Amino acid sequence: MTAAMKAIGLRQYLPIDHPESLIDLTLPVPEPGAHDLLVRVEAVSVNPVDAKVRGQHSSPPAQPRVLGWDAAGTVAAVGSAVTRFAVGDAVYFAGDITRPGSNAQFTLVDERIAGPKPRSLDFAQAAALPLTAITAWEALFDRLGLQSEPAAGSPQHGQTLLVIGAGGGVGSMAVQLAVSAGLTVIGTASRPESQAWVRELGAAHVVDHRQDLRAQLDALGVGEVDHLLLLAGTDAHFARIPALLRPQGLACGIVENAAPLDLRPLHARSQGFVWEMMFARSMYRTPDMAAQHALLAEVARRIDAGTLRGTLREVLGPITADYLREAHRRIESCHTTGKLVLAGW
Repeated sequence: MTAAMKAIGLRQYLPIDHPESLIDLTLPVPEPGAHDLLVRVEAVSVNPVDAKVRGQHSSPPAQPRVLGWDAAGTVAAVGSAVTRFAVGDAVYFAGDITRPGSNAQFTLVDERIAGPKPRSLDFAQAAALPLTAITAWEALFDRLGLQSEPAAGSPQHGQTLLVIGAGGGVGSMAVQLAVSAGLTVIGTASRPESQAWVRELGAAHVVDHRQDLRAQLDALGVGEVDHLLLLAGTDAHFARIPALLRPQGLACGIVENAAPLDLRPLHARSQGFVWEMMFARSMYRTPDMAAQHALLAEVARRIDAGTLRGTLREVLGPITADYLREAHRRIESCHTTGKLVLAGW
């Protein structure tokens, strides 16, 4: 007889205020494939992608759908080809958006995109990290081509990076990683509490993205920046890029646009724009898929060494449909700072 587990998911895509937008479910415990870890989930984090997928306007799924792409837990079983982990290991991961998510007592994750949980963090603290750490790391070091540990004398030291949306989950990691890579970071935030948070993470300056950004940069004596991360409001901020970024500079975005983006203003200044999508490696089984395992192992090393800090802001409660709906409500408000986590069953 197949073992059963608790899970939270959906049978139809509904607004978060609907009582059945996320519901408690009982589902079979999944069986690991060759490269899979079966993980007993101890804590999960909630990200904008969770709310976006839940709120999509499409036909109901054929089977109940479990969301959630951030988790920490313990390996309960391994597939036949697994070499990086063993039963009993503590892990953290963001998973694969094409597979059932982590809002369940047990979930499957390919070992190549999982990392060893930081030893100095509990499961709730660890669950807050993976998706945002992967996104920030890939955006800075894979997409923008920056060095994560530049050598002494590298021209990267002192270069400027503007992070639009620095107070959110990805921004909270990007600011820290960029500062450790020798960059002078200017973060944007609009509320006093988020501005204070961004300064606490190491940003040299904080400006308000609701105001004229170029005027604020000029007033600081910064002017055009060397690099730009667009982590929020792509449609609202994309047209600002040419005036904010130096000629031949590169910008990276993570949030899908709703309307077409006009690339022509970038042309005269030879500026570039590139997307970061942290699920691309797992979705397309790219040859470098295991880079995310190495990335998460490095993040864990830095956390344990005290050179990188976690971004958990609040544990809302245990992993239930009621608490998960509340987390989705807060994410959809666009006023969260740091990360929201649910822990325990």
